[in-house]
Amino acid sequence: MYTFGYFWLVILAILGAINSSQADLQLNFYAKTCPKAEEIVQDYVHEHIPNAPSLAATLIRMHFHDCFVRGCDASILLNFTSSSGNQTEKIAVPNQTVRGFDFIDRVKSLVEAECPGVVSCADIIALVARDSIVVTGGPFWRVPTGRRDGQISSASEALTNIPAPFFNFTQLQTSFANKGLDLKDLVLLSGAHTIGIAHCFPALSNRLYNFSGILGNQDPSLDSEYAANLKAKKCKTINDATTIVEMDPGSFRTFDLSYYTLLLKRRGLFQSDAALITSSTTLSYINELLQGSLLNFYQEFALSMEKMGRIEVKTGSSGEIRKHCAFVNS
Repeated sequence: MYTFGYFWLVILAILGAINSSQADLQLNFYAKTCPKAEEIVQDYVHEHIPNAPSLAATLIRMHFHDCFVRGCDASILLNFTSSSGNQTEKIAVPNQTVRGFDFIDRVKSLVEAECPGVVSCADIIALVARDSIVVTGGPFWRVPTGRRDGQISSASEALTNIPAPFFNFTQLQTSFANKGLDLKDLVLLSGAHTIGIAHCFPALSNRLYNFSGILGNQDPSLDSEYAANLKAKKCKTINDATTIVEMDPGSFRTFDLSYYTLLLKRRGLFQSDAALITSSTTLSYINELLQGSLLNFYQEFALSMEKMGRIEVKTGSSGEIRKHCAFVNS
């Protein structure tokens, strides 16, 4: 009897350890230690994002890129220092077009002035991403807090872990599964592209001018009329790194379902977008979303965002609460 009881204690301890990072995040985590924290974040977002609504897309992208490398621990914010000797995630190719670092720094400084050393940069990224989407008319999702900040940031890990715009379906499925996300999450989180923009090079140029590494080849999965329009009006040369393209033309400022409509017309901008209609499972999810209401999409998207925000979080005594988001504490 003692042995049996001990066995179950061990099992419960193991399960507790596995789920501890999930359990330690909670809504209103700072209710006692910094009760105005979330209000400060929300007020700043409401004041500034309406003047620069395109930032909402890059801030949710920052959250996504952060969570896919070492979990949601604000490692994407760290700058290179000679003492660490590591090139950080910021300089990795997937993050070279991420903007909004100064926005996060300004929010952090306001929160620090209210409650020094209490609120993590990781939580600020998560809250800012949510509030930015909401203020532009998009969906609301719950953001449990209590994340702590990481102390390691690696450019090579960013390159390895962040899904690339040229990924095929198998690569996307593997990338998301490695983070505990399923195919439904893949479809829903890709829906954030409804408000995104992209640079012609390197994300799109190969599809138009150098598909499969053959100069002059165009991706046959891309609608030919759309491709011709892109070549004529947007990405006029293979090396254009400055021109930006709307990921959801005609609706890129509105968080809606039109991104999925474009996918079915073979007008997804990236190969990774086009890959979503190459699987019967993901194609079925897309059709279900399009047959449902905008409210249903918002509700489903909210669940996947909350799930993503829990990836490999550091809680309790792990990590630290950075004083400055770009540097680990000295």
